[in-house]
Parts: sequence; structure tokens; C-alpha cells
Amino acid sequence: MTTTQTTAPTAGDALAGVKVLEVATLFAGPLAATLLGDFGADVVKIEHPKGDPVRHHGAAKDGIGLWGKVIGRNKRAVTLYLGSPEGQAIFKRMVADADVVIENFRPGTLERWGLGWDVLSGINPRLVLVRVTGFGQFGPYSARPGFGTLAEAMSGFAAITGQPDGPPTLPPFGLADGIAALTTAYATMTALHARERSGRGQVVDLAIVEPILTVLGAQPTAWDQLQQVQERTGNRSHNNAPRNTYRTRDGKWVAVSTSAQSIAERVMHLVGRPELIDEPWFATGTQRAEHADELDDAVGSWIARHDRDDVVAAFEKAQAAIAPIYDVRDVMTDPQFAALDSIVTVDDEELGPLKMQNVLFRLSETPGHIRSSGPRIGRDTEAVLADYGVDATQLERLRADGVV
Repeated sequence: MTTTQTTAPTAGDALAGVKVLEVATLFAGPLAATLLGDFGADVVKIEHPKGDPVRHHGAAKDGIGLWGKVIGRNKRAVTLYLGSPEGQAIFKRMVADADVVIENFRPGTLERWGLGWDVLSGINPRLVLVRVTGFGQFGPYSARPGFGTLAEAMSGFAAITGQPDGPPTLPPFGLADGIAALTTAYATMTALHARERSGRGQVVDLAIVEPILTVLGAQPTAWDQLQQVQERTGNRSHNNAPRNTYRTRDGKWVAVSTSAQSIAERVMHLVGRPELIDEPWFATGTQRAEHADELDDAVGSWIARHDRDDVVAAFEKAQAAIAPIYDVRDVMTDPQFAALDSIVTVDDEELGPLKMQNVLFRLSETPGHIRSSGPRIGRDTEAVLADYGVDATQLERLRADGVV
């Protein structure tokens, strides 16, 4: 599927009429705004005149950052320095008819600029102010720089990730930021729904360290009740076995999961070891995990004698859970991703056709869509600011002064 450039949402979009001002950088805050824009919110990205650092983060083509093309999609791009009095005055005018402001400055920054909640809510009582930081708006760590890596470390994620005899392992991508972005979009919609009842906006205080803590499961409860600390197990699980990655005869890899007892039994029949099912310890996932060496040997030795496609076909025939381990090249050619339109082609104003992930989910009546890829820095400054009384003469002066 190919989409063409148009930043304007349509009246039939799920979030049509929701206006979002994004004054955030890099990942969690901007990605949350992207998710809202995907379903029709009018997102105006307000950047420092030097631009969001994400524009220079990661892979680039012809000097143009590719991650910025993805995370900046469905947005209008405006440059405005909020640290200047004139920038603050213009921003206040923009806030007057906004529904949401998403920011990720260190706590106290907006207040220092005279743009705290008391000021913004005084201008617009229906405003939802979404504040995304590493550790929240208060507490002993609130002033620390808040990167996702720190959240991955302090949440407990890194401590349980990696091989048992290896070091704690961090993900090679923005995992905590991504989880926080999904949570931020959900929090924003929750606050907007509450506003429909009360008529007033509110502050969303989201600490990046908390959503990843939540998805790690019942670890705090297990510690509270059992003084149990989860340890690193590599690709194995404490909760079931066999559960691991296995290398096939042709040098490729597959992942096997047996969370359900019936699946575990089917796998044992498939690999020619049905006698293991009769072992007393085979009856529960936790007990099977205690015998992971034996089960991994049974499954791994069978898989090692077959090519990947044959392994996957045999598991599917047996109704056992398996997946080939893909890299991005495999994702781009997989028929299931193709059927779902998980990857779409977007016409970009600078790079021409480029592919990126589609919107997150499908709605039967108000589907989301990608109207445009990430814009050039400041592309829409003149048009947007004109709506707030900034004429060409003033704009020229603001540019000369470094405000836009």
C-alpha cells in the first residue's frame, strides 16, 4: 500500500478535531504524538530552531535521518524557541485552542519559562498537559536526565536479560521509550475522555521507568510474598519448557514456546520423545522448566537435523508453536506481514517512496492511516504561525533573532 503526502486529517478520522502541540524530543514523547496523529489528531511538532536530535539519530540517506521520517509522520513542523519571550508569547496563543501539549523537558523547565501548568491551564482550562520524563515530576531522581536506557537498567529489565553467566543486557533499540510512548498515548486518551465528563483538562505525569516496570510482570509481588528474585535465564523461561531458540540444519534459527501443556505434549510427540510426557515433572510448566536441559536436548537435536522451512512446516502440522527468527529482510518479504499491510510505502518530499511500519492496529470504521512522512525542519512554520497572527514581517524578524 502506498500513501501520498497530505498532512491534513479528514473529518472521518477517529481523532479528528483533536489538536496536539508536541514540544518533545527524541523518542517517547514524539512517538506518542505520532500514534495520535496516525488516527487523525492534528499534531504540530514545535522544535528548537536547531531541530529535534532525532533528525540526526541512526541511519541516514543523503544526510537525511530516516528515523525522523518515521517518528515525524503525520505532523506539521514548526520551529519556535520557547526559551525566548516572543516564543513564549506565540506558544501561549497556540495553547489557547489546543487539546493536548506533550512535553519532555526536565521538571521545572516549563515553569522557568513562565509556561507552567498554572499558566497554561489559565489560558485553556480544557488543556491536557502530558509530561514525559525519566523519573516523573517529583522524587529524589526527578531532576536526572531521563533516557530509556536508564529505565531499562533500573526497572529490572536488564537484570533478567542475558545469559546466566553473562552480564546484564540492554536492548539494542529504544524499548523503554517505545513502551512509554504507547502508555503515553493511552494516558492522553484517558485524560481526554475524562475531560468530556468534567469539562476540564489535567496533567499527565508519566515516568519512563514505570511502564517497563509494569510489563515485567509480577516481580514486585513475587519479592513481596516469596522474597524471590528473578535471575537471568538466557532464552529460557522460569515458567515453561521447552522454550528457547534452536539452530536448524541450514544454519538458521527458530523460537519454540510451550506455554500450554497441550503444546508441550505435541512437541514431544513431534521430536520423537513421547516418553517424556509420562514423567511426573512434565505435568506443569514450572516443573518442566526445572528439566530444561533434557527438554532442550530433545527438541534441539531434532531441529538440528532439519532445515528451517521443514521444521516450521512440521511444527505447524503438529499444531505446535514455533516461529522463524527473522531479521528485517525477512520481515519485508513475509506473507503474513504483507497480508496485514504491516509495512507501507509513503511518498516523501525529500527521499521519494520509502517504506515504514504501518499504524499499530486496524479499526473497522475509523482506520488510521499515514498521510505524510516526517517533514523538513520548520516546513510549516510560516503557515501555522500565520494562524496565530504572525505576519511575514514579524516572521522575518523572528528568524533573524533565532526565535524560529
